[in-house]
Amino acid sequence: MSDEVVYTSKARIERVKGPLRRAYLPETESPVLFGVHSEIAEHYGVDPDVHAPQATTLDYVVASAAG
Repeated sequence: MSDEVVYTSKARIERVKGPLRRAYLPETESPVLFGVHSEIAEHYGVDPDVHAPQATTLDYVVASAAG
């Protein structure tokens, strides 16, 4: 097995407001929005009337692992 690095992701994340974050991912034209929803928003005390529900980073991790 080689110790050579074969890939380094060049993702950039910026916080927009509260739990909302914008991710710039390789090979994706538009940024991806991450936030909180349902039980996660409730756990963190995020009011859905103030911050619109968005998919979480956990949702993306689960989806990518299932793919």
